[in-house]
Amino acid sequence: GKRNAATHAVGQRGGTVHYGNLADSEGNFIDEVLVTVFRAPASYTGENMAEISCHGSRWIIAEILRTLNRYGARTAEAGEFTVRAFLAGKLDLAQAEAVADMIAAGNRASHALASTQLRGHYSAALSALRGELLQLASLLELELDFSEEDVTLSLIHISDRATNDIAELADSFLLGNAIREGIPVAITGSPNVGKSTLLNRLLGEERALVSDIAGTTRDIITENISLDGIGFRFIDTAGIRESNDVLERMGIERTYKVLSEARIILYITEPKEFGSTSM
Repeated sequence: GKRNAATHAVGQRGGTVHYGNLADSEGNFIDEVLVTVFRAPASYTGENMAEISCHGSRWIIAEILRTLNRYGARTAEAGEFTVRAFLAGKLDLAQAEAVADMIAAGNRASHALASTQLRGHYSAALSALRGELLQLASLLELELDFSEEDVTLSLIHISDRATNDIAELADSFLLGNAIREGIPVAITGSPNVGKSTLLNRLLGEERALVSDIAGTTRDIITENISLDGIGFRFIDTAGIRESNDVLERMGIERTYKVLSEARIILYITEPKEFGSTSM
């Protein structure tokens, strides 16, 4: 029979792949597998590692895990491999956070954002900013000891540059957060103008309750939609009007809160609200 792939992989050099059978602790065949060997420091965590590729059966995966546990292995905690990579210096904190964003990416835009961060773009920008701030601190100390015009001009130049870099990073955070969570789009307007109908059309299903009775929508309805690879979080809000209904007023208050947080506002209206024009 074929050799035991897991046993054969022990002691092999890194960057090699080994094919064979994988058996349980009693010698019973589980699956034909490939075992990829990684040697420190050339691995994700910087440690010696082995990766087992098997057929996509839940039973096979469970049996392999049970067998490994019998030989002293344990199931990793959530995010443990990324933590190990961070502690070993394989990833910095920004890149470690990008791993979670990469896994959770639900559209092309959020995936592109996470992959950029994972490749170190933001880490490089933060490192450059740190260098500017250290240089600024050094010049401040120099200015305190020796008041010179050249030092003052350098202080102004570096301070302006650092301020602009910080502003750009802050803006990129707001954009990145919107892309990760879905760009919030509030659908608002007077009652009974078709806000819920528009949301249902965008979703392709009857998600929001539609009625001829004004004030039907009293709570916030949120749905995520991907358009051309970009995630949008559409929010159907209660119609804005004067109302004596307690529940409807609460819904309108929530509408104003949503509007203050939305990046895009779609105001739905009827032509009569602005008067009619003759052709």
